[in-house]
Amino acid sequence: MTNYARSAWRELISPLFRRPSLVQLAGLCHRTGPDGLEVLLVRSSRGRWILPKGWPIEGLGGAETALQEAWEEGGVSDGKPAKRALGHFQTVKRDDHGAEMRCETHVYPIEVRETQPDFPESDQRDPTWVSINTAIGMVEERGLKDILAEFAEAKADRS
Repeated sequence: MTNYARSAWRELISPLFRRPSLVQLAGLCHRTGPDGLEVLLVRSSRGRWILPKGWPIEGLGGAETALQEAWEEGGVSDGKPAKRALGHFQTVKRDDHGAEMRCETHVYPIEVRETQPDFPESDQRDPTWVSINTAIGMVEERGLKDILAEFAEAKADRS
């Protein structure tokens, strides 16, 4: 088999062996604080600052799942999620054994009306409200930084 034929064959069948990205749904929880736009960040199980997020929930759409995660991880008891995702970003998740998996996280803006101090993961998540510029500096994922910046710009344009 020639190099050209081998290359063409590999290009033809390689998509069959690639695993698709896993999908998570996140809530970009926001409110107007005393100094302007604020967003909610929570600590991940590995100590990084992230948006409340989780795996799809059977019977719920993306926005409803994001709202449920905002309650479980951040104490958002009353919020209005956007019907459509603002965008998505790619991450690599590591399981407890160190295996890496590609993950695509879809981000739904949630306008927060009320939070509660006692929520399902209150002993694990350390929810924090910060300005959007501070949030951009706190999160690690480049794609999430970009989504936060785009959200801030869109909010500024509406003001």
